[in-house]
Parts: sequence; C-alpha cells; structure tokens
Amino acid sequence: MGSNRKNRMPADQVQANIDAYLALKAMPGYKPYNPAFSLEAITACVELLRTAEVNDLHTEHARLAARDAIVAAQWALQDIVVGAKEQVRAIYGPDSDEMVQVGLKKKSEKKARSRTSRAAQAA
Repeated sequence: MGSNRKNRMPADQVQANIDAYLALKAMPGYKPYNPAFSLEAITACVELLRTAEVNDLHTEHARLAARDAIVAAQWALQDIVVGAKEQVRAIYGPDSDEMVQVGLKKKSEKKARSRTSRAAQAA
C-alpha cells in the first residue's frame, strides 16, 4: 500500500482495519505495552472516523442540493429571458434594433432559405 496520506484509503483496507479493531475488542486481556495502541485509543480513532464519514455524507448532500438549486435557477433564468426576447419581438417588431440588443437577428438579416427542386436534390 502506498504512503500518500493525502488520498483516501481504499475501502477494503478501511474495512480490514475496522475488522481488526473488532477482533481486538473481542480479545480478553489485550493490554499493549505502548498505550498509543490501547483499545481506548483505537476506539477513539474509530469514533473519529465515523464522525468524519457522517460529516462527509452531510457535506455531499448539501453540495448536491446546492447544485440542484443552481440548475433550477439557471433554467428559471433561461425561461424568463426567452420570454422577454419574445416580448421584445412583439413590442418592437421582428426587424428592430432592439432585437439585436437582446441577442436575436433581425428578420431582414436572416439568410433566405434556398429553394431547390427534388430533382436537383437527388442529383
């Protein structure tokens, strides 16, 4: 296993560590010489991990909710702007300068569609 401590540990390794913790809890008489590896220290670390995982889950849900709010606001703005552009067309006419100001083409600037016969299209 790599020693890069900035990346998450693989889930199977985390589960293996929890399994080892549960096995240590079940061992009668587990009294390590170094208190840093005591059952109390491991239990505190497992609780810290659980709390961090819960916080991560809540943060992820909040991020997804914020993303949904952004998407909804973007579409609401889109709907209003499209409606406003149609209002500009109705109020000022399809060949007005105001059409250009809101990002639409004037009717007179649109390229006329070329008409070709079916015989010409088949050739």
